[in-house]
Amino acid sequence: MCGLVGILNLAGGTTADQVLARMVSIIAHRGPDDSGTYHKGPVALGFRRLSILDLTPTGHQPMSVEDGKLTIVFNGEIYNFVELRRELEGFGHRFHSSGDTEVLARAYLQWGTACLTRLNGMWSFLIHDRSNGTVFGSRDRFGIKPLFIARTERALLFASEIKSILASGLVSPEIDWATAATFLAEGAIDEDENTFYKGIQQIRPAHAFVATPGGGYRAWRYWNVEETDTEVHDTPAEAYAALFEDAVRVHMRSDVPVAVHLSGGLDSTSILCAAARVRADAGALDPITAFSYMPREFDEGRYIRETVAKTGAVLVELNMEEGDLLSDIRDMLWYQDEPVHSLTALVGFRLMRLTAQYGVKVVLNGQGADETLAGYPSYFGVHWSDLLADGRVATATGEILRYAAIHKMPLIRLFNASLSRWAFGRLKASSTYRQFALRAKSGRAVLHPWLQQDFLATRRPRPSKSDGSLPEVLKWSVEHGPLPLFLRVEDRNAMAHSVEARVPFLDHRLVSFAWHLPSAWKLKGPWNKFILREAMRERIPEAVRLRPDKMGFPVPDARWVAGSLYDLLNDMLTSRTVEDRGIYRARDALRRLEQVKRGEEADIGPLFDIAQIEMLTSNLKEFTSPDDRLRGPTPSHTARHANPVNNLPE
Repeated sequence: MCGLVGILNLAGGTTADQVLARMVSIIAHRGPDDSGTYHKGPVALGFRRLSILDLTPTGHQPMSVEDGKLTIVFNGEIYNFVELRRELEGFGHRFHSSGDTEVLARAYLQWGTACLTRLNGMWSFLIHDRSNGTVFGSRDRFGIKPLFIARTERALLFASEIKSILASGLVSPEIDWATAATFLAEGAIDEDENTFYKGIQQIRPAHAFVATPGGGYRAWRYWNVEETDTEVHDTPAEAYAALFEDAVRVHMRSDVPVAVHLSGGLDSTSILCAAARVRADAGALDPITAFSYMPREFDEGRYIRETVAKTGAVLVELNMEEGDLLSDIRDMLWYQDEPVHSLTALVGFRLMRLTAQYGVKVVLNGQGADETLAGYPSYFGVHWSDLLADGRVATATGEILRYAAIHKMPLIRLFNASLSRWAFGRLKASSTYRQFALRAKSGRAVLHPWLQQDFLATRRPRPSKSDGSLPEVLKWSVEHGPLPLFLRVEDRNAMAHSVEARVPFLDHRLVSFAWHLPSAWKLKGPWNKFILREAMRERIPEAVRLRPDKMGFPVPDARWVAGSLYDLLNDMLTSRTVEDRGIYRARDALRRLEQVKRGEEADIGPLFDIAQIEMLTSNLKEFTSPDDRLRGPTPSHTARHANPVNNLPE
């Protein structure tokens, strides 16, 4: 929902209108329904609105309350705004709008910065508090909604997207090649506050800040899952099911149609089934719409059909073989600003475009379940090692045996890997080993088949990745990777087409509940996300609930590279631009490209990564040019305000 910008002049004076206009214009895709600006002394705010709640002019932003005592720009949703409004009315607040923006502004008036702990939602916002001249800002607990910051000698700049800061003309448009080297060498991205652009950082999730015109800036972390409390339940599965149902219910609060992105997996199936129940309880007569991608190479049709039959949903399928693949990749990267993890991101981009074409503005999906409930296969080895470390050898053996039987993997290999991980963990606890490992790491060169060694040496240090217990690994997954990357990709893909993506599994109540559960409620025998599987008994199709494999949204990327993307990569790798950059060993990359074309190699990741870097570098002039390209690719808004059911194919 929406896009915001802000400028705080540190040397006094006001911001030029054209600077703010450029920053707001380039993120028009985030809010095609309305726009507005605000100037007051050293503070300037801008906004693009995607109308989701309170579709009337009273929802206009920037929004001022209490006769201009404070002004807010807010991107996101406060799902418990109905309950908060009721509470604030008890304190004497009187509301002039029906949405959540005014609720957030008045929550700040009532509780100050402590209002953050009362919010259930996704958000980034800026509040100009005229009583003390400060700008107060925050980002939600998991970073679902973006917020970037850049400091120059004369100003602090804030925006929902990097391109908005670059369009201001106040920040030099330069790639941060240390970040690029880290990405190309190690695949690391979105793990910390650094971005691909010099001088631009992201506000970290679960953080807030106060900035002053004199240049003062204080930031703090306001929430940590380890410090949360949760009620102990005799029947955790039933309690989780009730909490999940309520999370989906509040995530469906909207004044426009809500749909679901459906794969054949456990997470999106659980959401669609819960959404259908919520709608039925509310007396809705029309079916919910589900958008799905079903590639012929990875058919999940059986599971999807069972879910559609159970919910009565209307299914709309995405055909990835249609359209201009190369053009869509270029457009996707323009909206993303930074590299994506793989060509799988293109599925999300096209799925969001299809969603917009059916007039849907809000879509629910399953992001966050894997990282909070232990959904990835790698978590099993961590869990088994934890059991061995606790001396529960018989339990670990039984768990591995059950996993091996269902997943058809060699028992001895799984057990030996878990034993090795446990032994290595014991070794790492030694201070002597830690000192030795630190010296070895600092002196060890990272090798890469296609990158020059001097370029590799410039890579940026990464946050220390936890290889400890399962809770530690899950916390790292949520705070550093892969969740921050996936949320960024999801937000930009959705906003490229003026669609709001909501993620019920990241309701902080659910995350806190899951965090405090014993590991056996997350991984048990062959099953990941065990608490969710138990909670969904008789609520989703059994074929999906007991499905042990996981696909996500796979794509035939090797076939694409060998076909429609071959000329792009070949021309790029043989170009003078790539040669002059001096960071690639292009001949080796070309050799891999030919192997992919002949069907001898399927790993196209490094090839796509190089292509992304070159495309993003070429985009810099479009982010800063004042010509018509400032607005970027034109998003598809066909049938934007129509009823999605009426737009469905016969």
